[in-house]
Order: sequence, then C-alpha cells, then structure tokens
Amino acid sequence: MSAPTPAPATPARASTAEGTFEALRGQLHEAATAFADGPGALEGILLGMVDDVDRAVREPLEIFPVCHHSPASALAMARRLREKRPKTVYLELCEDMAPLLGELRNCKLPVAVQAFASEVEGFPADWSPLSVVAPITEASAEYQAIAYALDTPGVELVLVDRSSDHVFQWDARADDTDNPADPDAPPAEEEAALHGDAVGVEIGDLRPRFAELEEHLLRHGRVRHWSEWWHQYVELPLGDADHDAYRQAMFLIGSLFRRLAPGDQRRVRVDEDRERYMWTRIRAHLRSSGTSPEDGLYVCGAFHAASRVAEFGVDGTDTFEIGPRTGTTWQHGLIPSSHAAIEAQFGLAAGSVSIAATVWAKNLKRTRVRPYRLAGQAGAAKTRTAAAQAPAPEAGPADRLSGFLRRPPVLDRLDEEELLGWSVDIVRAARRNGYLASTADAIAVFETSILLAGMRDRARPTPYDFQDAAVTCIEKDSVPGRRDVRRLVEIMMGGDRVGQVGYDALPPLARDVHDRLAALGLPLQQRGVRRALLDIAGNQDLAACSDVLWMLRYLMPPGAARPIMGERTLGERPIQESWDLALGTHQRALIELGYEGVSIEQVLEQRLRRDAHAARATTATVLGTVEDATLYLRSRRLADELGTRALEVLATERSVDGAPEVLRRVRRLLAYYRTSAPTLPPWIESFVKTGYAHYCTLLPTAFSDEDATVRQVAATLGFLFGMEGLALSLGCDRTQLELAVAQCHPGDPAKTALLWAAQTHLGRLPRTELRSRCDALLANPLVLPAYPRYLSGFVHALEPVPQLTDFVVEAVSNAFARLPDPVLLPWLPTLIGTLRAGGSDLAPLLIREAGRTFPGRLPALDSWIPPWRQDQDPAAPATGQRTTTTALPLLTAHPETCDALAALLGCEDTWTTGEPAEEGAELLRRHPATAEALGVLLEIPA
Repeated sequence: MSAPTPAPATPARASTAEGTFEALRGQLHEAATAFADGPGALEGILLGMVDDVDRAVREPLEIFPVCHHSPASALAMARRLREKRPKTVYLELCEDMAPLLGELRNCKLPVAVQAFASEVEGFPADWSPLSVVAPITEASAEYQAIAYALDTPGVELVLVDRSSDHVFQWDARADDTDNPADPDAPPAEEEAALHGDAVGVEIGDLRPRFAELEEHLLRHGRVRHWSEWWHQYVELPLGDADHDAYRQAMFLIGSLFRRLAPGDQRRVRVDEDRERYMWTRIRAHLRSSGTSPEDGLYVCGAFHAASRVAEFGVDGTDTFEIGPRTGTTWQHGLIPSSHAAIEAQFGLAAGSVSIAATVWAKNLKRTRVRPYRLAGQAGAAKTRTAAAQAPAPEAGPADRLSGFLRRPPVLDRLDEEELLGWSVDIVRAARRNGYLASTADAIAVFETSILLAGMRDRARPTPYDFQDAAVTCIEKDSVPGRRDVRRLVEIMMGGDRVGQVGYDALPPLARDVHDRLAALGLPLQQRGVRRALLDIAGNQDLAACSDVLWMLRYLMPPGAARPIMGERTLGERPIQESWDLALGTHQRALIELGYEGVSIEQVLEQRLRRDAHAARATTATVLGTVEDATLYLRSRRLADELGTRALEVLATERSVDGAPEVLRRVRRLLAYYRTSAPTLPPWIESFVKTGYAHYCTLLPTAFSDEDATVRQVAATLGFLFGMEGLALSLGCDRTQLELAVAQCHPGDPAKTALLWAAQTHLGRLPRTELRSRCDALLANPLVLPAYPRYLSGFVHALEPVPQLTDFVVEAVSNAFARLPDPVLLPWLPTLIGTLRAGGSDLAPLLIREAGRTFPGRLPALDSWIPPWRQDQDPAAPATGQRTTTTALPLLTAHPETCDALAALLGCEDTWTTGEPAEEGAELLRRHPATAEALGVLLEIPA
C-alpha cells in the first residue's frame, strides 16, 4: 500500500521559509558589495548558497549531511539518532552491500565492505578483476547509522546509492590515460596497500574541486594540506555545535564547493546521476513501505545534500530511469582496512584519519555522548543499551547559521593536559626508537606546539602543530631506527591501527583454511609472522597441513606462506618442513580467494584450467599446469586433462621459442611417471610421438631462422635425441630425423657447431673429422675472430649430445692456448653467461670432465701433456686379438671368465701363448730415467 504524496507547502509556510534566512542574506549582500565593489556574480553565488541551505532544511525527509571519516559528523549523528530515533535510515552506500553490514559485529574496525568480480561480462576484459571497497571506521557517521539501525528493533536500514556494477558502468577508464601513474613513485607501505587497486566509495567527499580555491584556503589558513585545514576550521568548531547549526553549516560548505566546482562535465554528470539514483530509490521505498518522510533520516555527503537536480526531495520528479546491471557476477565480503589504507585510497594527508580517531575519543569524553556500537563488536568497549525515549518535539527551521559563523572559538581546558601527555609519550616513543630524547625535549615540544599555534592564529595547538613541533625539537640529522619522528607521531595517534575480519565473517574458504591449519597450534588470524615447524615423519596428521601450506604459497602473495626448510618436487615425500606464516597480515588476499570458490583445491583447479586455456598459453605453460596439478592436487584426472591440452597447443606452435622449457618439464614428468606408475599416461606417449614429428619439421627452419637462439635450437635437438628411444618404440621413424638434420644449412657459427655435434651424434661426422674442422678454423686468420662463437655452439651442444663433453673440454682448452687475447678476453663473459644460462646441466658436465682430464696438482701441470696431443702407439696390438702376458697372471691362471664372456658375445678367437714380445718394454728402453731413479731409491744395483 503506497503512502499518499505529501501536500505542497502552504502560503503561510512558504512565507516563513522566505524569512528564515533573511538576516543571513542581508549580511552576505553587504559582504558581496564590500568585497566585489557592488553586487554581481559574487552576490549570486553567496545568495545561491543560502537558497541551497534553505531548500535542504525545508525538505520533509530530514537530510543529514556528513563528511567521510569526520568525528564531528559522527558525534552529531550519534546525538541526533538518540534524539529523533528514526524508523528508517537511508544511507549513501552501494545498495548491493547491504547483506554484509550485519557481519561488521564480527570484525575489529577499521574494515572495508568489498564487492569483487574476477570475471567480467559487459566490461572490457582488461578491467578484470573489478573491486569496490567502502571503508568503515568507528569515528564515522555511517558506522553510527549502521549500528543504530541494526541493533534497534523496528528500524530499517536502506542503502540507496548506485550498485557496484553501476560504479564501473559510469566509470570512464579512458580518462585515466591522461594521468598515468608515476613509475618513480615509492612503493606503498604494507598497511597503505590493504585495499589494493580497488575503487573507493566514500560517504561525503568534501574537498574543493577548484584548485585556486583550495590554494587560497591553505595559504590564508596557514596550513600545509587540506586535511589540516578541515580539522582546524570545520572539525573543531562543529564538534561543539548543536544539531541545527551543524546541518546548516554542512549544507553551506557543500553548496560552496558545488557552486565553485570547475566545469568537469563528466564528473558533474556522474554526481548528478548519483543524486537522481538515490532520490529515486528513496521515493520508491517510501511508496512501497508506506513510511512517512518525517519518520526517516537520509544520511548523505554534504556535497550531494546541496543538490539542484529536478529529482531532489520526496516531491521531486520521477523522470530518471535506472539502467540494468551487466551480467557480471559480483562477490561480496569484508576485508581488513587501516588508517593508512584509507588515507592512501582517498588522497588524505598521512595521519589525518588517526588524528580524527583521536579527536573522536576526545569529543566523546568531553560531551559524554554515548556512541552506538554493534552488539558483540570486536575491540569495542561494552556500553549499556540506552532506554527508548520519546522523540524530542520538532521545532520549525530557524537560522542558526548566522550566530554560528560569528561565534568565537572556545578554548578547551583539557587541551593543556592532552598536550602534556602527547609530549611525554612522543619522547618515550623516540627513546625506544633510538633517539637521544630527554625531559627537556618534552618541555620543548610542549612550548613549541603552543608557539606554532600562536604563529598560525590558532586558539589552541592542533595535532598537526604538535607533529611539527615534535619534528623540530627531536628530529636530528639522521634517523637512528626504522621510523622517523613524524611516523612516530602518527603511530602514537593510532596510525598503525589495522582492522581485522573475525572468523564468523570470513568466507567459507578462509574458515576452511584456518580449520585445516588448526593442528599447527598457532594464532594465524593475528597479524605478524608465525614460525611453524612440521615434523611430518613423526606426525602424519601434519602432512595435510603441509598440503594446505603449499597450495597457499601457490595462490597467495609472496610472504603469506614462505617455506624456510623443505621443498615439494615430483616423486618426493616431505619429512620435515619449516614455514613463516603471515595469514593475518595477508587476510585480504585470503578473503578474495573465497570469492573464487569454497575450497583452495577448487580455486587452484580453476586457476590451472584458466592458465591452460588462456589465449596466450604456450606448451611450456600448459605443461607447467600439469606439473602443478600433480604436485599440489595429486589429481591424475586433472593432469591427464591438462596434458591433452598441452598436446593441442603443441600442434599449433610454429616456432621453437618454448623448446627449452618444454624439454625441461617433459623430462621431469617422464622421470616421475616412470618411477611412480607401471605405465606411462596415454597423453604423454602421444606428446612424445607428436613432439618428435613436430620438432623434426621445425628443425631446418630453426637452424636458418635468425630469431631462433642457439639455446632454443639446442633444446629442440635435446628433445629429439633424448626422446628418440621412446618415440621409436611408439612408431616414429628415425629417417625423419636424419632428413631433418640433412636439410639444415645454418649461417651462424654457433648453430654450425651445433649442427656438427648433431651429425656426430647421428654418425654422419667422425670425431677425427670434427677435430680437423676445428683445427682448420684455428689455422685460418680470417675465421679466427668468429671461433669463440663456434665454441659457444659446442657448449650448447652438451644439452643434446652430452657424449661430446671431452671434445668440448678439448676445444675450449685449444682456444685458451691458441687464441690471441683480443679475441679471447671479450668472449669470456659470453662463455660465463652461457654456462650460467644453462643452469645446473652444462657446468657440472664440463667441470667433471675437466677434473678427469687435467692434473690434480699444480706441480704436475708443467710436465702434463693433453691426451689429445699424445702420439698413438703404432705397435699397439690389432683389434680383435687377445694376448696374454706375464703382466696378467690372474687371467692366465683362470681364463674361464673371459672364455664365458667371449662365448656370450660370439667371439671365437683363441688365447695366444708364449713369451711377451720385446716391444712390450720399448717404453722403458726409450725412457730409462724413471726406472733408474726407482732402482737408486730401492738400492738395486744396475
């Protein structure tokens, strides 16, 4: 049943309305004449402001103007709610956030109500993810209204602002390109980044949009930034104002900033559409619920309270049509916030929200107003429930603004005691942080605060004056610790106060994580780092905790779950692990995981599928998801599904760019499946078979392509040579590989060396011929400068052909011996970079082979001859003939073992008997010095 439309004002009421602010109009007319040399545009602005105030005051539905995170607004709100006790509270907040407000009682303020969408529909894809936050502090008018409405029986809370979807519908992201972020800007602190890149929604944004006006106010107010001006000239006076004076002053400020706003048509259009949206929702609720406007209270920003749109008021027009929402699915929750995050979100001065909290506590103590707090609110003091009282009789609107603007400030006697306490506390905090502060510094800070306030024409020192005085008196040439004095003042004012979402207000996923980690016995919901020690071998119940921690490490930002000891690799079981956990510090990230699923396994599976099916997914990326699915989820079904996807992506690739990563991951997966399962999965057999044919096709192009690096071509050969045995057993033809190598004609020296290595592996190029080619390169002065590039190719050839390790050591040794310094020295960084890029595969091969080749002691190096330079003995016995000498008495006495081995290998040669040949001692006759020295040592006569 709809309520009747309120009747228009009677002539008597209209005449009263015209005379309410006549005195103020006269004063502003005189001021305009004096300052502007006659009435004109200034008079129109000033008198228009009075008209705006008069219009808002006369509205049947009481409008309560507020400023975001303003203690004066919160105090006036608490006082007015106890006086009027409205039955319906209309609040300027996104209407889709209403179901979350009841969970505020399970949180420690400040927190932020968040709307989050990871997948978008109807918005550009590059906007994803979308996030809207509305931070709430105890020293805010919106929290007082929420606490009153939720804990008072019979009171309805209605959110009337645009939905989170409309926030982005009306957003013009293209305009952000005109003001790109500063790449040199310092990174935000941890507390300041709690909101991430979310769009902030605030109730009551009161700041001049006319730059010249703000500059004028700051200069004549003798302050540094807008937050300080607002605190000095608005917060402190309004803290002692009555209800009518507060409303009219806020209406006046909102009208001033609105009329002096520059011509940003897009921003003005969005503001006016928001006002049309809210008043349309209010009138619709009044009609549907039958609520009388006199029983309601509309809480909105002072800027919107001075609106001049046609839809303003309960008697406004209903011409505004609210557009539909997009198909985007929004998730809602609560995330922790902090004073620093709110300041960073809305461009406030550092420490301003902390100072507002201090002023809020001071106002409550001075005025003895009992604020509203949600029952069971974490971190809030218990208060007695106020008994219901009859609403105070409503008097007609009166001009309280003229007297308020003329009233001089009153000095509060509590300020001196408070300033003394601040001075002592900051000296104590400075000494704890390494400053050499004393009682004399506390006295100096106290006196300097009073001096600065007097120089700035202030009746009493403000927290900003105290901050400047503390920096002046305590700060020295350098900061001895992590925090300077300005930061210490902010902390003392509550600057590091961070909210926390309670367990009952967490999404199901976050609660499940805490339940599964309860076996660790650590307070993981608290902020800070907690060390967890897991003896999995001694307590198998901790294995489940280990699984959860590894998944959290994969899904959450760095630092949330950081392993100190232990690792997770394919085919290995953990024994002991050590973790540094900071889930309380990263509570926002854990909550946002809850928007994606009900368990971390589900979220991880979704992310792996999303990565595997992304438009830019490569074969290496998909193989990485297969490995992660096996590591963290132990899901053979998901691994097979993603492996089939990797096979599809491989068939579409036309280059070998990802060959190194593909080779590394396929080798790891093959080693795991060969040791953990009786048979290989069908997908990996198909992958090896398809990859063999695929890379054979791409090999000639890769050798001739200038964009393909030597490492990528080497990895391609490594796949072909390393998987050759499995591929041939699956039906592949080796002729395809031989034809592919025969078709390769590289022009780069490094790739040429790589091709020679491949031909050697296939038996097409003997080692003697390969050695001759390298010697010819060293002997050619024209090719000598390019020889290091050939060596780089040989080093990369260790990946596909590790049998050439001894030859690579030989080639590098010859290069060091024969290359001139102008050619050798510039190549050394390239060699080091190649070995470093090759990781743990190439360097150990070279080092191990060099250790076997070179002498182990320095004195032996002078007489050492490289093996590749030693002359071959022409008198060596022919191959296939076994001889027996007295040097082998064991084999001569017991030939059965050799005979059995010869029969097994099909050898029919017979043993030869007789005395050893004379040429067996030829080496001793040529070089008798060693034998003679040994005889002298043993005292054997010649």
